[in-house]
Amino acid sequence: MNTELPQDVTDFAAVAVKRLARLGGPPAALRAETDDSVRCAAGDALGELGAFDLDIRSGSDDLLAAAVLCQAAGATALPYPLVEELLTVDGARLSLVNPQAPRIDHGDLPGRWLAADIDGTRYQARPAARTAAKLGPFLVPATLSAPEGTVSATDVNLHLVLGSWRILGAVQQALDIATGHVQARVQFGKPLADFQAVRFAIADAAVLVRGLHELAKYTLSRPKSVPARILSADALVLRLKAADTARQVLRTAHQLLGALGFCDESDISVLDRHTQPLIRLPLSAEALALRLIPDVADGSFETLFSGRIPA
Repeated sequence: MNTELPQDVTDFAAVAVKRLARLGGPPAALRAETDDSVRCAAGDALGELGAFDLDIRSGSDDLLAAAVLCQAAGATALPYPLVEELLTVDGARLSLVNPQAPRIDHGDLPGRWLAADIDGTRYQARPAARTAAKLGPFLVPATLSAPEGTVSATDVNLHLVLGSWRILGAVQQALDIATGHVQARVQFGKPLADFQAVRFAIADAAVLVRGLHELAKYTLSRPKSVPARILSADALVLRLKAADTARQVLRTAHQLLGALGFCDESDISVLDRHTQPLIRLPLSAEALALRLIPDVADGSFETLFSGRIPA
């Protein structure tokens, strides 16, 4: 089975990576914590790439382009709410939140915000000021209105899927950094990469990242004829896999880099801190897994051993 993306999407991904890298990558994201002009520059770069002209709700090619753009944003720790702006509703950025403790990444940026929980219940959101937290430095608490209808299940699914592509970019970059470190770092007279335990750790992380990438592409490739309940289960599974992969790969990267991995001089530290909101929100991996239990019972959660489900 050929799982390669179309050539035009691959070409767009290469352009996006180069353009977003010009902003400075994780070091620029670190500066953005105290300098809002960096976030303005990130928004301008996305505009130059045509990000906000993508019609991801109706165009399959545009959705693929948005996915690889989110992947590039994750790899560079782009300090901008890309997914939320791609899913603008009535001129307001759409954020997925946990209504019991609503928080919005980059919620302090100018503009209107809408919030929705994972069931699609819609709220008006009033973000507060930033708290200067180390994990999720752009995360702000928000006050929600009373429920005001719903957003479509498609929007919720797209939010989960595109956020997963952003996580994918971050873990791919983390793996590249860890691999480069063990190849360059000499210990006991030879590179760390020559030690079997280190090779096993890198190999395990590489398998996890490759598996996430293949699942992300598969989830986007599902035909529109598939029932909506299955697409929702697919989106939940992908986000659960992305969060679990991120936790394991980032843990491996920290172990291999040692104390350096916890210092902001290392890109690993910045990638980790800035990816935490995606890993933890709108629900934890454990809560996402619990939500899949009914889907297993009614057949919405398809596996290799599932029976055929009528459309």
